[in-house]
Amino acid sequence: MSYYKYAREQYEQPKENLDEIWQQRLVEWRQEESLVESENPTRIPKARSKGYKAKNGIKVIRSRVKKGGSKRERPSGGRRPRTAGQNRYSSKKSKQVIAEERASKKYKNLEVLDSYWVIEDGNYKWFEVIMVDPEASEIQNDDDLNWITEKRDRVERGLTPSAKESRGLRNKGKGAEKVRPSQRANDNRGK
Repeated sequence: MSYYKYAREQYEQPKENLDEIWQQRLVEWRQEESLVESENPTRIPKARSKGYKAKNGIKVIRSRVKKGGSKRERPSGGRRPRTAGQNRYSSKKSKQVIAEERASKKYKNLEVLDSYWVIEDGNYKWFEVIMVDPEASEIQNDDDLNWITEKRDRVERGLTPSAKESRGLRNKGKGAEKVRPSQRANDNRGK
């Protein structure tokens, strides 16, 4: 059996009893900032399956997102209808998409390739976002990754795999007639 098979088995089951290494990591990660550039991916097999390669032009950003619902932004002045909720608002985006958007906003010269879940505790979820520098010569010469040099702002347009899943684009055929090109565009179609 290869190393990747053993490494993959570590993440197949949800970690109920975390071992000492993960306990130490969580203590350190809680004290760090919400976006941290990681030297190596924590889950190497998962990162490789998402397109990670150990070369110049590829970075791994660990992103921390708070769990639970969020507060909806409201105008500060004026009247607010009582039906317009504010506190128990649940975003339609997944936490993984939010993590990708935050990483893309901070690292503007990089493009998000993909991301994956790392670990979570009672308050936070951690995701690792694989980011690519489209201007790097190693990326432009790589046949597997050079397509990303022409596709910019993928996260903002909802074109990463996790964003497509949040938008319902994994569903095809019967029952999925109203998800393309987007749910909002379909709502406006008959108007």
